[in-house]
Amino acid sequence: MSKRAAYLFVAAVFGLGADVASAGVVNDVPSCYLANHFKLPSARLEQEFFLAIDQTTVFDDRLRAQIVDNALRSVRPASAYTVIDFSAFSQGRYTEVVTRGVVEARFPEKDRDDVSERALRSFDACMGGQAAFAKKSIVATIQQIEAGATSDLAKSDILAALKDMGDKIRTSPASDKVLFLASDMLENSSISSFYSHNAVRKIDPAAELKKAVAAGLIADFGGARVYVLGAGLLTEDAKKTKVYRDPLTMAALKQFWSEYFKQSNANLVEFGEPALLGAVGTN
Repeated sequence: MSKRAAYLFVAAVFGLGADVASAGVVNDVPSCYLANHFKLPSARLEQEFFLAIDQTTVFDDRLRAQIVDNALRSVRPASAYTVIDFSAFSQGRYTEVVTRGVVEARFPEKDRDDVSERALRSFDACMGGQAAFAKKSIVATIQQIEAGATSDLAKSDILAALKDMGDKIRTSPASDKVLFLASDMLENSSISSFYSHNAVRKIDPAAELKKAVAAGLIADFGGARVYVLGAGLLTEDAKKTKVYRDPLTMAALKQFWSEYFKQSNANLVEFGEPALLGAVGTN
């Protein structure tokens, strides 16, 4: 970001504050349209990227890097991002939106001739600063969440947390919704436990899905695409370079979550066991 872009964007931050509405969406990123006295664009958000980080899962450096890289890749014009942390409701932690921001659409080409050159230069410089601001905010938020991660919590209410997230994701105004889940995906609650003797239990996917249905924990994600990083990750995994995972056990875990998301109006695109093999899709 150039010094001028930084200056213009800082001016927008102090002039507008960090709680600005952009096209009806709560936004922690100051608006370049408002800063330059332009009418807010009426175009719908193209995408909202939801990053949900499980505070009961401790990730190694390689997995942390994948989380950050994929989150930063989501920052682009006409998009929004939401960073959520979740954990065990019974232990003073809960599902919480830590930050949410909008990176605004570029100024329409067809309207640029109607605006002064000076105003356009100011706006374009501000937009460069806006994207950099969003990326810095995302990285700081991820670091904040991961600093509080611990494997010492006795419970992990993943299903209940996902039910809460579904309400927020479904109502996003974006035409494309992406959920990136950084979690071991190992439920350990009053509903069920996917653990056995400090290892991943080989579950019966159909039986576990019946429990989720009976508990009213099937969500509605509004057609979101879902990517998981960290599946089956155990406490000691972050300290070891080689950890064996029984393929049948992991296949059962993946089958359960695939069926769960299907019933919850979502599509599980990739299930990282624990790392992702490709990038989180951002069209």
